[in-house]
Amino acid sequence: MIKENTPEARLFFVDTRFQKMARRPGGVPRDRAIEQAQKYIDKETKETFDEWLERELEALKGAISELQSGSADPDKLDEACSHCRQLRDVGTTCHFELLTFIADSLCEVLDATKAGASFDADSVACHVDALMVVKKKSYRGLKPEQLPELTDGLRKVVQRLNNTYRAGQ
Repeated sequence: MIKENTPEARLFFVDTRFQKMARRPGGVPRDRAIEQAQKYIDKETKETFDEWLERELEALKGAISELQSGSADPDKLDEACSHCRQLRDVGTTCHFELLTFIADSLCEVLDATKAGASFDADSVACHVDALMVVKKKSYRGLKPEQLPELTDGLRKVVQRLNNTYRAGQ
């Protein structure tokens, strides 16, 4: 049975311990806290990045070498694509534009292969060699436009592969 004279609901807000502490005076200004956090992330990332990059490149090369040996194993192709995407995404996150460009270009080659193009070992080897160059610290911070021969060459390789694939369809 419903009462006809029900009082309206009363809303009240609880002030949590976290909210009280967040409003306390003192502490580090927001801009300074962000700057300190960014420096810490940069330091930690740079210390472990070389090891991670080496492992990721070796894993990519391992998956690719199986594909080059004539194995049409879709799992190996997926594995190669996964490592390539990892390189591309981490390159973007760490602002290594050249690494991102090369890995993205290789992703296009591998994606074309997944879509039905024949595996072009020379195109893949060209990209892997370019990734080996980028692994050197002296090249890592460069932008794609600083190495036009390399980037234009990779673009032509991908374009040639795409044109060949489209012609075969």
